[in-house]
Amino acid sequence: MRKQQSGIMLLEALIAILIFSLGVLGIVGLQASAVAATRDAKYRTDAGLLANELVGQMMTGNRDGATLQANFQGDDDDALGTSVLVDGPLFLLWRARVRAALPGADLNDPRVTVIPGVPGPPQTASVVTVTVRWRPPNETVPHRYQVVVQII
Repeated sequence: MRKQQSGIMLLEALIAILIFSLGVLGIVGLQASAVAATRDAKYRTDAGLLANELVGQMMTGNRDGATLQANFQGDDDDALGTSVLVDGPLFLLWRARVRAALPGADLNDPRVTVIPGVPGPPQTASVVTVTVRWRPPNETVPHRYQVVVQII
């Protein structure tokens, strides 16, 4: 009887080590997933803050539609010769901050469009669309954050 049971403790120990190893691998996978989600949340927060910063500048300055267009409008497609927008000086400063804060933003530049003179209550307003694009490291699809506001 004793001869048949020799080595059973070693087999139990190997099975326990296997189960423990699978648990550790699961925890490592969860940690990697949590780090990626935290990184994505940081980039989205930064994009939101940058877009709101630009809208805040528009609200505190001259709110005339033509002035907003001249100062803030831009899309940075000039290098391709396809741009119909002229990049405003305040847009260019803001774009530099976007490029510094978000990875891949230099390849996926932000865009700001100002449509002046849109009628609406209580008076004529400008509709501003701010689009921030970036591409996180090791990802092929760019991410986008877009804000549409009405500036009266």
